[in-house]
Amino acid sequence: MQKNTTYLKLPFQFNKEKLVHDLSLILEGNWISHFNTAGYIGDWKVISLYAPNGEESNIFALSTPNSIIRETSTLKKCQYFKEVIDSFKCPILTARILRLGVGAKIKPHRDHELGYEDGNFRLHIPIVTNSQVQFILDGSELTMLPGECWYTNVNYVHSVKNSGESDRVHLVIDGKRNEWSDHLFFSLVPEESFQPMPEENDSPETIKRIIEELKRSNEPFAKQLINELLQKLSELNENTTKYKRH
Repeated sequence: MQKNTTYLKLPFQFNKEKLVHDLSLILEGNWISHFNTAGYIGDWKVISLYAPNGEESNIFALSTPNSIIRETSTLKKCQYFKEVIDSFKCPILTARILRLGVGAKIKPHRDHELGYEDGNFRLHIPIVTNSQVQFILDGSELTMLPGECWYTNVNYVHSVKNSGESDRVHLVIDGKRNEWSDHLFFSLVPEESFQPMPEENDSPETIKRIIEELKRSNEPFAKQLINELLQKLSELNENTTKYKRH
């Protein structure tokens, strides 16, 4: 039986010096603490480069159906970040700079519908890292170096620990699968290695967990997403009730 692909090192190598230069332009920018405060220890902050309606305060990986993904004002300052993002010939759902501080830990968790088999995919491009960063995905430790590009199926359990003496900063891009990305991915591994997880990602328990995480944010986008997830939860419960009646 074909093993699912949980990560891939993609055939891109970006310019490390240019990545660091663009990072230097935004170091004093509006870094926002990640909203899921129960999911990490220490300093974990985000700057949005592509976001729904270009709103910089929206750091969520989820987007709403009526929103249009646009560049933020921060990205307009960063020519090379824009060049890197434009290398991916697919619709961009979000692009963010994620900074994990010295001594910080992201607890083991799963994300929602971000495997290639779901029609979406997450890419990591390290900008600054150190040898004491430990990224564990589905039991495997990934060593991602500056300028490289990695696909990570974050539907699987993953965690990060920064035990080094410098921050760990990644450009993280969520893209939408298309013909271009199919050609790229399937040139590296068989198409059959992208299969849905046995566990149901849209289970009521998963949706409830996401809602609780969103409640920790005061941003208006969070309220909109909560309402949509509550509607989805209601539909799932209704379908479950109908099934039991039959």
